[in-house]
This record gives sequence, C-alpha cells and structure tokens, in this order.
Amino acid sequence: MKKFDVIVIGAGPAGYAAAMRAVDFKKNVALIEKDKLGGAGIHNGALWSKTLWEISTTASMLRTQGSGLNVNDLDFQMDQINDEVNTALDGRVNQLQHHMDQINIALESDFFEYIEGSAKVVSKNGVAVESEGTTQELEADYIILATGSRPRKLPHLPIDEEIVMTSDGLPKMNKFPKSIVILGAGVIGCEFATIFSGFGKTKVHLIDKGDRILPFEDEDVVRVVEKSLEERGVLIHRNSRLTDMKVVEGAVQYNLEYTDGSTEVFDVEKALISVGRVPNYENLIDESLGLEVNNRGIVDELTQTSILNIYAVGDITADISLVNVGELEGRYAVERIFGEPSRPLTYENISTIMFLAPEVSGVGMNELQAQQSGLNYRVASLDYSCIPRAVAMRTTEGFIKIIIGENDYKILGMRVVGQHSSSAIQAIALLISDGRGIEELAELIHPHPSIIEGIQECCRMLLNKSIMKPKVLTEAMYCRAYREGIYTEMAD
Repeated sequence: MKKFDVIVIGAGPAGYAAAMRAVDFKKNVALIEKDKLGGAGIHNGALWSKTLWEISTTASMLRTQGSGLNVNDLDFQMDQINDEVNTALDGRVNQLQHHMDQINIALESDFFEYIEGSAKVVSKNGVAVESEGTTQELEADYIILATGSRPRKLPHLPIDEEIVMTSDGLPKMNKFPKSIVILGAGVIGCEFATIFSGFGKTKVHLIDKGDRILPFEDEDVVRVVEKSLEERGVLIHRNSRLTDMKVVEGAVQYNLEYTDGSTEVFDVEKALISVGRVPNYENLIDESLGLEVNNRGIVDELTQTSILNIYAVGDITADISLVNVGELEGRYAVERIFGEPSRPLTYENISTIMFLAPEVSGVGMNELQAQQSGLNYRVASLDYSCIPRAVAMRTTEGFIKIIIGENDYKILGMRVVGQHSSSAIQAIALLISDGRGIEELAELIHPHPSIIEGIQECCRMLLNKSIMKPKVLTEAMYCRAYREGIYTEMAD
C-alpha cells in the first residue's frame, strides 16, 4: 500500500492548488481525478463560459460598430465558435498536464503523483482508487476533498441535455437555437442571456421570479444590466413562476404564472436550467465514518471537516462557490495542516466579476448590504461618460461607485459597471483588507487614460475636492450620505 503525507481527491482549481501548495512544503502528495484534469472550472464552468463570453462580446461589438469598421454580413457559426473555445480549453489543460509531468524533474524530487481513477475514502486514513476495473489502496496522514459541484437539476423538468439543458449540455450544442428560455435570473442565468444575445442569432427569454434580476445587487447596477439585455432583445419575464415545461415535437413549451394571477404559454427551441449547483460527495466517503454533511455540502470549519484529518475545499463545501475562493481554500487547508497560515481565511473581501453586458465587478459591501447591516455611510458615483478611457473606447455605458464609512472614511465596498471593470477593483480590495481609507487613492497618480482614474475622482468627491463637480454634472455623478434610511446630498 502506497503511503502519502496527503491525498487530494479532485483535480479542479481547488484540488490542484492544494496539491501544489503541499509540494511547497516538500510533502508527498497524490492528486486523484476521475474525469477531466481541471474539473468544471475549465471544461463546463468558468473558463469555458468566460471564453464564450469574450467571443460573444467581440461579436456584439462587431454587430453594433461593424459599419464604421467596414465589416458587414457577419454570420457566426456555433460549431466554429466551439472549436475556438475548445482550443483555449485544451491549451490550459495541456499547460497543467505539462506542469504536472515536469514538476518532480524540475524540483529534483518525487513529491508529486497524479492518479487517474475514482476515489473513495474508506477509512480515516485510507483511500481506494478504482481505475479500469482494478482497485488500489492508498494511505495518507491527511485527506483533502475537492470534488467540486454539478448543475442542480429540478426533477419535474424534462432535462435531457439536448433540448432542455443545464450548463453541462451547452458545450454539445453545435448550432445557435432560434430561441431559448433561461430559468434563473441569477449571475449564471444572466451571463448566458448575455452570451446568447451577443451573437444576435437567438431570441432569449429570461424567467425572473422577482421584479428585477440579480436581487442581491444594488438597483442602479441592475438597472444598467436590465437595460442592456432588453436592448439586445432579451425578454425578461418579471414576477413570474414556471408552472410547467415540456418537450413538444422537439421543442420547448413552458407555462408561466405571474404574481397578478395571469398566465401565459410560450414556445421556444431550447431551454437552459440555471438554478444553482450541488456538491459532488455521493459515494465519496464511507458512511461508517460519519462525516457531517448538510443540504449545501460538506460541513467544514475553516476547511477542516468533522473528521479532524480530513479537509474539504472548493464547491464541495457550504461556502462560496468561486474558482478563486476554491484555490484560496485549497492553499489554506495545506498551510493549516503543515504550517501556519500567514493570514486568516475570510470571505468578507472577495473580488467578483459578473460577465454581463457591461461586465460588473465588485469587492466588499454594496449599498444593500451596508443598509442591512445598519450602517451609515457615504457614497460617490461617477458615470463612465466622465472617464476619458471609456470615451476613447466608445463605450460609456456604466459607472464606478465607492462606499465608505461615514465617520472613519474606511472603504466598505465598491462596484464597477462597464468595460475593464475587473481591472479597477484590486487596489480597493487591498485597502479594504488593510482597513484603510481613501486618502491615498485620491492623491495617487494613476495612468492616463485609464478606467481607474474614475476611482480617483470618486475618492476626490468623497473628500470634497473633485475636479468635476457633482452639483454641475448631476446626471453623471453624485456624492451623498446615507443616514438612518435617508439620503442627503453632500456639499461640493
């Protein structure tokens, strides 16, 4: 029986990060994967969908600005787009594979071993790996579970991954449907609505049980995204509930009931079910071990499970399901096992991107969260039309918004809606992490022209020394205080 210091089950982002951090500690580590190297994070999750989004964004730009570039008669083909996406995915997988193949050689060690097969934890320290009809027994001091998640399926819907699909079925689609309905108006549902509408070949329907999409985000953010989607031809079914969906003659028929009691029936070519993900822990742990789980995943306390030498990271836990969070947890678990983490594991300062049109990035609190926490705060917002880089890009849809504590001026959070939004948030994330204020950003010389100059102007507004005055450009910028449920405009 082979013995390791640590066995990592699952070679997605969280598991791969954990294994490589164990190598840093010069520990013998086995990384086990039963399906595809990189997991859903590459193949039908983040990298796949974001590559598709990038191509869709370019397609949308060519459709809207093509006449000025003398680009006409565009005809996008799904099979060709899939080839381009798969080329990107293959490149990343090949890079990871090469890295694994060479790591022991480069480090002049034998710390790392990659094993293909289906793993099951059979005892506190034992793992059985089945591959091609044979089973091998492995032993380790520590075990890290990183088996990820899969799309949630609703049992009353006819999901066949061809006509009624989850995100698992979409990569198999070889032509654009004339129409598609998306059940779920959260981040992923809105991202796919953005992707399909960007190519201009699919009429998109989006079912939203509330009066607006993205209910966890501030109204001004949602307003921009909804306007953009509807300008692309997306039909948003607000205040609606799906009462029936069936396949009729190779197409989809669905029934909606609205909050006012009215009903409607729609016919579309395809359906996408986007109602969240569920963790992959079935048949992973022998029941006799009594590992604690709940309906959201394996219960963990800072990556440690109820069995003290077994850790869980990434989507399999009840924490936030994001690639960067999974990688953070994987590295943290190894540092906790073999060393001392340099900083605590916290989920309060995570940078996020929503790949919409325009893209939306954020860090820290939004206004909804600040208000729900009972905080008084100050907020400044600057429209993209005031930022020279956005003007140069000919895309001025969007804004930057910074929220600070009313008295200490420490940054609570930021939202950026618009192109290059993700490039604008990391400095704010660092300041939030360090508990610092806005004074340094207000005086820092930013590159020109750049989107991050808008952050500086927001900080200047909050310090009452902006170049552009919100009392003049009232439609493009504002600076106000929020106290006890009431907004008050601040003096220039």
